[in-house]
Amino acid sequence: MQESKPSSANGDRNLASIVSEIRDEVRTLLTTRIEMLKSEVRESGAAIKAGVPIAVLAAVLLGTGYLLFTLAVVGLVAVAFAGSPYRWFFSFLIVGFVWFCTGGMATLFALHRFRQHGLFPKKTVEVLKADKVWIQNEIRGSI
Repeated sequence: MQESKPSSANGDRNLASIVSEIRDEVRTLLTTRIEMLKSEVRESGAAIKAGVPIAVLAAVLLGTGYLLFTLAVVGLVAVAFAGSPYRWFFSFLIVGFVWFCTGGMATLFALHRFRQHGLFPKKTVEVLKADKVWIQNEIRGSI
């Protein structure tokens, strides 16, 4: 039910009713946007909860495979230094350096990807920006 708005003889509303209406609209707008943000965060949380056990299993298997592969590569490099008493040292040093460089490049690619896509809820931010413009236009139109 809509309440009657006080108005003057020429049909203009008084300042108190305009401010009250704007306040109510802003309150409704903020409530809606907060609910939208909560919903988006809940959806992300549910997806993360479902993927965590699989991610842990994958990490264990990948870690085991990585260690075995690294030991095999070190063994192959050690063959190149067969006559040296430091063959294992040089093998681990060379393989460690290669893995370090590869990990550094992967880190740079990941950071680039995160910066490119961002971590904020994009839909909510876009809607809030549009709402800001709408509110500014409403205020300008009321004045």
